[in-house]
Amino acid sequence: MKNSILLLLLSLLFVNCKTENTIEGLWIVESVKSGEHEVTPNARWMKFNNDFTQTSGNGWFQHSVGTWNLNKDTNELSMINTNGIKDTNEPFVITIDGEKMTWNRTEDGQPLTVSLKRTDKLPTTYGDQVLGLWKLNNSTGKGNFFENNNGVLFLKWDRRFSIRSSLGRFSGVYNVHGHKSEIELIPYGKDLKRSFWKVDFKENQIDLTLLNSDSTVTRSFVRIHEFPN
Repeated sequence: MKNSILLLLLSLLFVNCKTENTIEGLWIVESVKSGEHEVTPNARWMKFNNDFTQTSGNGWFQHSVGTWNLNKDTNELSMINTNGIKDTNEPFVITIDGEKMTWNRTEDGQPLTVSLKRTDKLPTTYGDQVLGLWKLNNSTGKGNFFENNNGVLFLKWDRRFSIRSSLGRFSGVYNVHGHKSEIELIPYGKDLKRSFWKVDFKENQIDLTLLNSDSTVTRSFVRIHEFPN
């Protein structure tokens, strides 16, 4: 009986070690360094499947699919994105240490290092965090769709937005920066200008600060789940 339990524990230990030191699974990109510069994308992830297929994306959005191959003699990782642009660089040389993985190669004459961490759930981007319905709670400065601390902002999954305020109703499209917590609102209508906002995230609250302005303009919102009457 004791021998059976010992064998079971050893087999579980072997399986865990094999799992921790394999590339298969879901990984978050913690940092990307090109030479002396850090160029880490927001919430980038990659998933390597045991059938040598791979997918990748940022946050809740998967944008790439393809295959992978790891040369176990040289630890060289090659990937193909079947819906993307051909990678003409040399393969990454990788090292795996438990829950961490590092990729190294040269791109455009600069050493490139990618650090990843194993995970069991997708990360969230700045764009994922701002999704939903928001009620204006406080504001400083004039203009830009709102006044008198009145109105709602609805940021939709399809990158469209709508605003209801005492100044009227507005709609358009929005972009979220891939590396910084910034959002760009592009309203429909030739007389309306696009605006760029820095976003500060708090629990169920976002604070926006207008960037393309000579004066201080801020808008603070709290999350709500139905449109006000």
